[in-house]
Amino acid sequence: MLKKLTIHAKKTIKFIILATISIFLIVGAFAFFYKPTYSVSINGEHVGYTENKSQLQEKINDYIENGEEEGVAFVQVNSLPEYKLCLLKKNVVTNDDEIYNDVKKEGTPYYRYYAIAENNEEKAYVTSFEKAETIINQLKEKESTNLNEITIVEKYEAEKQDFVEAETAVAGLYKEAPKVDLKSENIKTGGSANTSTKLGSGKANIGISLIRPISGIITSRFGVSSRIRSSNHTGLDISAGTGTPIKAAAGGTVSFSGRKGSFGNMIAISHGNGVQTYYCHCSKLYASVGQSVSQGQVIAAVGTTGNSTGPHLHLEVRVNGTPYNPQNYVY
Repeated sequence: MLKKLTIHAKKTIKFIILATISIFLIVGAFAFFYKPTYSVSINGEHVGYTENKSQLQEKINDYIENGEEEGVAFVQVNSLPEYKLCLLKKNVVTNDDEIYNDVKKEGTPYYRYYAIAENNEEKAYVTSFEKAETIINQLKEKESTNLNEITIVEKYEAEKQDFVEAETAVAGLYKEAPKVDLKSENIKTGGSANTSTKLGSGKANIGISLIRPISGIITSRFGVSSRIRSSNHTGLDISAGTGTPIKAAAGGTVSFSGRKGSFGNMIAISHGNGVQTYYCHCSKLYASVGQSVSQGQVIAAVGTTGNSTGPHLHLEVRVNGTPYNPQNYVY
């Protein structure tokens, strides 16, 4: 019995060894003649073979996310490749580049750019948000009257636009303030203006938005003392050439127009709720007491009348007669 078992065991071991050798020989033969490959199809149509599925798909993903042209935000691809593992003879050539180009044929690039719009109508196109901001800032410096109507719109479109340089866009968008007949004849003067020198602290709520009456360099700030004044400064001095038009910082009614001691030629505008703005040292006055004026309307011209060492605008913001720092609201 033991002898029979021994013979049977030897035959079994011999069979296992032969089977293992056969498997190795078969696998070796396959490995010699064949290689594992991926068959690739798009929309169910066979387009080729790739040995490295991950590398090919990574290249395709990068194309979808970034495209291959400047300004492309992404590429929309409706049909992506499908992969199926198979064994091919080693002499079969893979065609990754052709497969990639087939994917590109299925793709639609979308470009990202920025439109400068006026009243929601697109007027100019630039390639970056920074360029769009440059255009807006230059329009601000030039005090274009349409700033409130200009917006930046981020766009994603399949078609390219004709892009412009900042200077070209500014030239096309800029709108100059209407010319004003700067004459001071027939101006009705008078009214009242509080000239208290007791300064207000902090920031009072004035309930309105102010614009810059002029552009220029601030030469004296609120609250500073000086040998040419008997009290601390009740306003803000902005240097500008004589005759520079002064605009109303907000709409209101002219409550004073005329000569006011050390303030020289001055206009005061009441804006309601006890809020007033003063414009002093003017060379000319263009608004009469009692006249309604709108924000941005030219009301006077820069000068150096009264207690002044040179042409500038002395701007004040007063609440119930108390002067507050204009830089809390403008500049």
